[in-house]
Amino acid sequence: MIAVISPAKSLDFKSDVPTNRISKNRFPEESARLAGAIKNLTKKKLKAIMPVSDNLIALNKGRYDQFFDQPERAAVFAYNGDVYSGFEAKSLSDDAINFAQDHLRILSGLYGLLRPLDPIRPHRLEMGTKWAPRYKKLTDFWKDKIARELASDLDCSNERVIVNLASNEYWAAVKPHIDKLNARIIEVDFRKESPEGPKFISFEAKRARGMMARYICENHLTDPEELKGFDSDGYQLAHETSTEDSLRFIRS
Repeated sequence: MIAVISPAKSLDFKSDVPTNRISKNRFPEESARLAGAIKNLTKKKLKAIMPVSDNLIALNKGRYDQFFDQPERAAVFAYNGDVYSGFEAKSLSDDAINFAQDHLRILSGLYGLLRPLDPIRPHRLEMGTKWAPRYKKLTDFWKDKIARELASDLDCSNERVIVNLASNEYWAAVKPHIDKLNARIIEVDFRKESPEGPKFISFEAKRARGMMARYICENHLTDPEELKGFDSDGYQLAHETSTEDSLRFIRS
């Protein structure tokens, strides 16, 4: 059983981390090709494909101009968004991190598919980007490579199950090639109780995805049935609106 999560826009390359161990990226040639192509873009073109502030354009232009001189850090300690505040990698035991290395994957626009200890450099490239060298969008650049790598990882798993904790934007790199996985896909939905009924709140759902990933790694879960016991931060399984392959958790 493997859980997949999205990366984060926010990065942390300064704070102390519990381990400097890193593994080896799966797609170094593809990442280098993307980084090199972005380096050759003007700021105007970069802003056209990355609609952010001028300050962020300048920051990311500088990152790609000096990409291979940038520091590296294990992905799970470098990403710093809502998902990763829920995962809290720095407080996990070595045993849990080792389990995560085998059972957790991060979908990435620049790196394709990352294990927690695979190294990344400071960057920003969202999977929904409508650009790629020789392609009109980034998901076309990756084709079925990410799905095939996930399938290969599942070959080493006891259960051919993927727990999808990624956003729709990032899962879009896998979904068109789902037949390559030969796996059961479990979707997980997180909601908050409200007078109008269970409500989706984006940043809370992102954090909950990280907490679910942590729950899997801390408890070494390999049986999808055990996912139903997730109860971090007051979440409980909504039995009446869940199915075997679509789990909804609600927090009061």
